[in-house]
Amino acid sequence: MSDFSIIKPPPGASAVIVLSDGTLFWGKGIGAQKESVGEICFNTSITGYQEIITDPSYAGQIITFTFPHIGNVGTNSEDVEALAPAARGIIIREDITDPSNWRAQKHFNDWLKDNGLTGVCGIDTRALTRYIRDNGAPKGVIAHSKDCKFNLKKLHKMAQDWPGLEGLDLAKDVSCSKSYNWDETTWTTEEGYGKQKNPVCKVVAIDYGAKQNILRCLAASGCDVTVVPAKASVKEIMSHKPDGVFLSNGPGDPAATGIYAVPVIRDLLEKDIPIFGICLGHQILGLALGAKTRKMHLGHRGANHPVKDIETGKVEITSQNHGFEVIADTLPDSAKQSHISLFDGSNEGIAIKDKPVFSVQYHPEASPGPQDSHYLFERFVENIMRKKAA
Repeated sequence: MSDFSIIKPPPGASAVIVLSDGTLFWGKGIGAQKESVGEICFNTSITGYQEIITDPSYAGQIITFTFPHIGNVGTNSEDVEALAPAARGIIIREDITDPSNWRAQKHFNDWLKDNGLTGVCGIDTRALTRYIRDNGAPKGVIAHSKDCKFNLKKLHKMAQDWPGLEGLDLAKDVSCSKSYNWDETTWTTEEGYGKQKNPVCKVVAIDYGAKQNILRCLAASGCDVTVVPAKASVKEIMSHKPDGVFLSNGPGDPAATGIYAVPVIRDLLEKDIPIFGICLGHQILGLALGAKTRKMHLGHRGANHPVKDIETGKVEITSQNHGFEVIADTLPDSAKQSHISLFDGSNEGIAIKDKPVFSVQYHPEASPGPQDSHYLFERFVENIMRKKAA
């Protein structure tokens, strides 16, 4: 235990990271002046920081960016995955520079302040990343104050007392409160976002913390999308007369969210309707099938993760953000593992053998990241069209 009373901030410091084991990192504050507690993870992406920070799956987490130049393209009103950031804070290596991008509308630091998000720069992010690699994602606090007056003992206790993500249901906090329709399609340089005017099927998306670009990809693939809250009943879902059901990404422990989500998905499986799940939706589908999930040592967060399709042998470079996994060995005989991570062999996809139901752990919509896996949205629609034609 550190004697925090004798520790003095180094010259120029205006922010500190306090980990639950007492480890300290001093730096310079950015964004809002406040204290924020969460699980500290790292993301290896080199683009798309605005999409990452606004991804609802980061609820409860403080993001360490391993790429040093964060903020240099500014921010804009289009590159967001939710109306407000879900992350609790950010940690970066270099000072935020003035934006240098033709799409920039606002300086990154101003955007952080406007969204009430705090952060710290000037940190040795390689040292922090190695700490996370060796010890797992720790509980920690970011504190930012221009006068650099910090009660380190209080901050340490805050980090220790925070319960962590295991056993925590965060989907209910980031899900929509009522159903709504979605028709916006993916972005192009020439036209920006488009509109789906001629859908070929009706899809209900259960919102456990859905990224907007997932909804755009569904719409761009020909879906008339209705988004419903995470706790929507089977009756409410089926009242929209869907041809297929989508299970979205989201934050927190799948077992905690599964308390109310799993019974709904089991009932939907009985209806033999095409289902497609991503990330948290994938994990909850696994639970509904009788499999188990567990928290990972590090999790996967970045846009360079190789995943192998077991059936075809094809390798996709994928975008990922998750801290829990489906334990492949616990899947029932009615389901099969469809994809695996080439980093650590963990499960990256499942499919039911006799039903048009599948899911993946990674993010085929990217945002940010490669678009190798966009075909999965087409596969979902093809499953729907075959079912409609039968």
